[in-house]
Order: sequence, then structure tokens, then C-alpha cells
Amino acid sequence: MKSVISIQPHLVCGQAGNSSTVFPVQRMGVEAWAINSLQCSDSSANPVSFSYPAENVCHLVQALDRNERLNQCNAIISGYQSSLAHNQAVYEAVKLVKSRSVGALYVCHPLFGRTSEARQTHPKACRYIVDQLMPIADVLVCQTEELQLFTELPIDNEENAVRACQRALEKGPKIVLVSHVPCLADGSVSMMLATPKNVYSVQRPWIEFAKAPVGVDDLLTAVYTACLVNHMSPVAALRHTNNALYGVLETTLNSDSDELQTISAQYEFVEPTHDFAVQKYSI
Repeated sequence: MKSVISIQPHLVCGQAGNSSTVFPVQRMGVEAWAINSLQCSDSSANPVSFSYPAENVCHLVQALDRNERLNQCNAIISGYQSSLAHNQAVYEAVKLVKSRSVGALYVCHPLFGRTSEARQTHPKACRYIVDQLMPIADVLVCQTEELQLFTELPIDNEENAVRACQRALEKGPKIVLVSHVPCLADGSVSMMLATPKNVYSVQRPWIEFAKAPVGVDDLLTAVYTACLVNHMSPVAALRHTNNALYGVLETTLNSDSDELQTISAQYEFVEPTHDFAVQKYSI
């Protein structure tokens, strides 16, 4: 059975981090092994949250190793981690998984907690992510802000976005997926994918929410990872992920909810309703 380790925060109520990852990955026929680094009540303005000790991540991964589980792991996802210690634990987990499972992917989804003062990533942790985690990623899923930090290049137009993706590939990752490139188009959400062969983009219509749901990029990362584990090509995975994501967002809007409706929209993960074409760049 194909399996993915996901080291992320968890919401008790709502969909973000591991709570936005586990079910979609399972629905796509892949086992999801969740390691929660942070527990949070919900995504409201006044949540209750607490962080698990970073050594818990190491202990759990080491236990899986002792019990000979890691050789069944096809990928490891890391998401938002605010402390240096948690990011160091992720690094050790990635190294151990890769030593036990030939071909296992490391999918790095760096988030620096810009939207919540209480969850700001410590500056030393940010530096560690950029210098240590992003270079060893097989797949880097990020926003333009993280990509700019990683490449030290501005992203203010289409050509610069392509150049930054190509620079990121030179620094280690084999696949770079930018979840939202604002400079590409108005009235839509544009994603950009870079592989050693080509650079691609795909768009979907912008959906306006009264309150934007959290966990969208976490969901995107989960679906894209499951696609790769299920042996889709990077480009086919991009297309499927974008289509599925739009279907979930559309269902969420129609349900008048500010929480991602991954249960109601679960068929989108298997057979998306919509189909948006991928474009290849000739730049």
C-alpha cells in the first residue's frame, strides 16, 4: 500500500495542515500517516492552540523505523513549522525516510505564518527552512514570497516568475510548484510548475469568499503529492490538482461555509468536475 507521512499542524475543527491533508490523500488511495506538530482548536480569531515538543516528531519517526514501516513510505510532506527545533526534526525525518525507502519524495511546503502574529515563524527557523529544507526537497510547493526568499530574485512579472522557478531548480528541487502567481492574470488564480524539461502554467477562475477558507495550499500540496505517488507525471498531476481544487472551492462556496468542504466534495479528488488546460512556456 502506498503511504505518505505528513508533518504539519492539526485543526480540531476545520481544514488546514494535517486536517486538510489526511482525508484527501486517503480518498485518492494512499495511506496518510499524520504527525501533528501543533494542535489548534479552529481557524477562528481566538483559537486555543499548543505545540507538541519537537522531539515527538523524532520519536515517532524513529518508532516507525524500528517497526520497519519506513520502507513502505513513498513520500514525506512538511508544512508550517514555527520553531527552529521543529524544522530540524523535519530535516532528520526526511533523511531517515530517504535512507529506508528508495525513491521516497520529500515534498516541502514552507509557510512562514504571515497572517497570524501568534504564529509567526521564528527568524532562525525561516533561515533554516530556506537554507536546509528547501534545497533538499524533491518537490517544492510554495507561494511567491517563499520563492523570492529562496532564489533572491524578484517576482513582479511573468518572465521573472519563470526565471525564479528555474533558479529554484538549480538549488536542488526537481519540481517547483508555485501555488499562486498574481502577476500572470487578473480575475483568475494562476499556478506555475517548473521541471528540468519545461515550465508550465494553469489557471482557474477566481472565487470570491466573504471570508477566505484556510488550508487551501495545504490541500493543494496533499493532492499534488498523492498524484505523484499514484505515478502521474508532474504535468498531469498539476492539471488534476488544479481541477480538484477548484471543485472543492466551488462546493465550499455553494455550501455557504468558510471551511473547505473536503468531505462533501470528495469525488473531486478522484474525478474532478472541471478541466482547465495546462500551458507550456516557450520563454
